[in-house]
Amino acid sequence: MVQEIIIVLIFLLAAGYLLRMGYKSFFSKEAGCAKGCGGACSTIDLAKIQREIEAKKAFK
Repeated sequence: MVQEIIIVLIFLLAAGYLLRMGYKSFFSKEAGCAKGCGGACSTIDLAKIQREIEAKKAFK
């Protein structure tokens, strides 16, 4: 009985975590991703990466 309660508790915590991540992903007012790390998710500049790749190709 105790084991079943622990399993249900872990399941509910995991489900709550996933729901919170989904909510933050769709309804967040902050820029960036829902991970909450404040990292480079929103600062990736694809145009800059493309320019660097082209510059390296031209250098060879």
